[in-house]
Formats: sequence, structure tokens, C-alpha cells
Amino acid sequence: MDKRYMALGTSMLVLRLLEQQSMYGYQIIRELEQQSQMVFRLQEGTLYPILHGLEQQGAVVSVQKTAENGRMRKYYEITTQGKKLLEEKAGEWKAYEAAVNRVMGGVLFG
Repeated sequence: MDKRYMALGTSMLVLRLLEQQSMYGYQIIRELEQQSQMVFRLQEGTLYPILHGLEQQGAVVSVQKTAENGRMRKYYEITTQGKKLLEEKAGEWKAYEAAVNRVMGGVLFG
């Protein structure tokens, strides 16, 4: 998938995953791949700037926790502000999707 298209909704997708449960970085990458059936594939170098930006906006917080394997990991959790941001981004995405569908006539070309 063209990275320009993916960039439009990546922070929205990360927030959605964190709304489901708190996760550490590598877990976010794997969960995004799994839920998108390998359409979305992030590198750590792409994910962490997104997470740091969301932290600066107050949309997520990071917390040190012990993982299942006993190692300490930095988990990311969505905040109340993050849930509001996710709602806004989802609304923007729906408007974008509707506009594309209007132009394309609701037909996807394969």
C-alpha cells in the first residue's frame, strides 16, 4: 500500500488499537498487521514518532509494566483526551471515505 495513503490514518489506527487494550510498541505493530491482514505494516522507526506525538498531544500515556515474559516494557494507554481525538479522526475519516466514494461512484476498481 502506498505510504502516503497509510499516513492519513495511522495515528487513528494506533489509537483504535490502544482503545482495545494497552500495548507495547512491538505488540502494536503485530496487532495492526494481524487485524489488517498484513495491509498495514509499520516499522518501529515509523511507529515510535507517532506514539511520541500522541503522547505530546495528551492522547496516550506510557507506563512501565512487566510483560508476560517477565521483562519490563513501556506500554501505551489511551487517555480520555485520546478517545476524543479518536472520535474526531474517525469522523474525518468517514467524511474522507464518503467523498472518495462520491467521486468514484461507489465503485472500486480491481
